[in-house]
Formats: sequence, structure tokens, C-alpha cells
Amino acid sequence: MEMTGYFAISRAGHDKDSVYIIVGSDAKYFFLCDGKLKKLAKPKKKSKKHIQLTTEKVGEELYAKLVNREKVYDEEIKYALRIYNETHRKF
Repeated sequence: MEMTGYFAISRAGHDKDSVYIIVGSDAKYFFLCDGKLKKLAKPKKKSKKHIQLTTEKVGEELYAKLVNREKVYDEEIKYALRIYNETHRKF
């Protein structure tokens, strides 16, 4: 199943509990972006076994851009993560 456009939570490493958006994948790794430290130009490469997948995906417009490999801006990623954190995460 293609997971591009879905939210993922880091479960290992110094970024444990950080939320990212999956922007790509290969057989062993997901490529993650948060729009701040890990931007689209250089996404974080993280082992599939070290992240927790969610059933939530980004908004339809951003999802379509990611899947179709259209131009996406880091601001769009940050906005989607902010909305996700406000509605799903309790700090």
C-alpha cells in the first residue's frame, strides 16, 4: 500500500514521538518531512520498523500534490502538521 501523504510518528531515535508526513518510500525506508528541520528538499530517511503509521492522511489537495509529485511547499507541510497536532495530539 502506498503511504505517501499519511502521517507517521517516530518510535525510535532522538526524534521519538515526532510527527512527520510520509513523502516517499522504498523497500526498507520511508522518507519523512516536517517542513521545519526536515524539508522536502532533504527528507528524513527512517527505517519502516522505527515509525508508527497512522490511518490519517493530509488534506485532499496536498495529498493529490504529493501523490502526483507536483510542487509542494514546506509551508503546506507545516500547516498540515499543525492541524494534525491540534486535533490528534494531547500535550
